[in-house]
Amino acid sequence: MEKIRFAFADGSGEDEFFVLEETMINGSTYLLVTDSEEDDAECLILKETERPAPGDGVYEIVEDETELLAVSKVFEELLEDVSIEM
Repeated sequence: MEKIRFAFADGSGEDEFFVLEETMINGSTYLLVTDSEEDDAECLILKETERPAPGDGVYEIVEDETELLAVSKVFEELLEDVSIEM
């Protein structure tokens, strides 16, 4: 499982997450990430909002319920053994 580092936009620090899956829907890139490799770990769905340079991206947590539900269903299909609860 790939681990990537995210820097906070306000410059207040950074955090690392494990990337469980990545997908593109309607031209937008989404990441399913978790902060732990444990079975019942909390996860986040992130949406890329811009790509300032090759290899870099700006991501925001998906908070819109309709978008979150739709994208979580796609991730559940991609990862057959994963159930995403909201």
